[in-house]
Amino acid sequence: MAGRGTGGEAQGRHLIAGEWVEGEGFFLSAPWTGEAQEFALGSPALVDRACRGAEADFGAYAALSREERAAFLERIAEEIEARGARLTEVAHRETGLPPARLDAERGRTTGQLRLFADHIRKGDYLDRRHDPALPDRKPLPRPDLKLVQRPIGPVAVFGASNFPLAFSVAGGDTASALAAGCPVVVKGHTAHPGTGEVVAEAIRAAIVALGVPPGVFSFIQGGDRKVGEALVTHPVIRAVGFTGSLAGGRALFDLCARRPEPIPFFGELGSVNPVFLLPAALAARGAQIAEGWAASLTQGAGQFCTNPGLAVAMDGPSADRLAEATTAALAKVGPQVMLTDGIAQAYREGCHRVASAEGVRALHETRPEGRNATPLLYEVTGEHFLRQPHLAEEVFGPLGLLVRVRDGEEMLRVAEAMDGQLTATLHLEDGDMDLAQRLVPVLERKAGRLLANGFPTGVEVADAMVHGGPYPASTNFGATSVGTLSIRRWLRPVCYQNWPEALLPEDLRPAG
Repeated sequence: MAGRGTGGEAQGRHLIAGEWVEGEGFFLSAPWTGEAQEFALGSPALVDRACRGAEADFGAYAALSREERAAFLERIAEEIEARGARLTEVAHRETGLPPARLDAERGRTTGQLRLFADHIRKGDYLDRRHDPALPDRKPLPRPDLKLVQRPIGPVAVFGASNFPLAFSVAGGDTASALAAGCPVVVKGHTAHPGTGEVVAEAIRAAIVALGVPPGVFSFIQGGDRKVGEALVTHPVIRAVGFTGSLAGGRALFDLCARRPEPIPFFGELGSVNPVFLLPAALAARGAQIAEGWAASLTQGAGQFCTNPGLAVAMDGPSADRLAEATTAALAKVGPQVMLTDGIAQAYREGCHRVASAEGVRALHETRPEGRNATPLLYEVTGEHFLRQPHLAEEVFGPLGLLVRVRDGEEMLRVAEAMDGQLTATLHLEDGDMDLAQRLVPVLERKAGRLLANGFPTGVEVADAMVHGGPYPASTNFGATSVGTLSIRRWLRPVCYQNWPEALLPEDLRPAG
């Protein structure tokens, strides 16, 4: 028998500009364990109500001082921590993710809220510039010019399936937008509606405690495609943050571009995160590399956007030993629960697509069933790989493909044939530097983050992190969705010429 909501105040409803409201119907959750529950369906009418609330309160929220916004972010973190045990229980029931993983993800979520609080207190992100007036300059005087970054307005955020906390309701997109001074309207993911609801409760509690304008945040539960379309096309929305599939993200991106006034769509869409194993490194520590690749490939059932699904190595005895060692490591990995039935089905279809390609040979083949994922490993020659571009497409789950190339020239051709990636990795030793120097200029154009002698799962939330890349890894190669640089997505520069001091934004006025 289906239950209603997750208990507590919300009871399966939407949070619209500070108020819990009903929907126009209900959908049933599909938890990994326990009974399904009813949650209110989203609708274009609710989207309109949330967006109008965000626009109405944008001016008041943007006018808050950086210290006031920082305190708001910190209070959200505290409210999430106060609901920690409940969050873990609900998220584990909905997604099947282990409690330890969810506890760590909650720490990342609250940590990045506090990181953005510190970041805006410092003020460096404002990029303040001042060119003083030169009234005596010949042949023409120069006016007084001041520049500062200003918030763009209401932002739409789509919750991600694979990170129910750190990339969802109060994840990096929301945290950075709120830090910038932008209200946020979140469309929750149907994979974890109860988890999203609890986080929305925490944000509302922070709003009430600090007297923040309520329109600064709204949370709309899942609905059909019309809900997402209504959100990205609403005239008050100024930008969109999205993490999800290439097909879904591209459809929303196209909608943003076709608006009467196009807006930026910051979508993270897909990546196979190639790992290039150079000859000296493979000969010196092939077994260690195999263990690391297998561990990274299967971490979290392979449901990471930085999952290293592709390894490229020169054919020969070292590649043989790598294949044997990786197969042995994967054989020790049992079934793992995937986030949704749909993701599990897509994984099985992706495995079939790879297995049935010309020239592909199975090294470790299992039979993933139901909502479980089991690891698979295949190999293919560089020649066959280059003839079949679909082999370079992401399979979301613990599937690995070893590409055996003839020589360094073919390895370069494989690198050049890759689409945009979130990451690219080199395993190298001193004897590999000549080939590495030829690969690096290619990989710099392909990926947002380059790694040496490691594996890409694990994305540090820090000032220097770039989590983005050329299309289709993301839709804006100049942006990142992780780290403090991500705040720039929600800002635009404004120049004030000969502007009265009393009318300047507070961040441009002299201290004192």
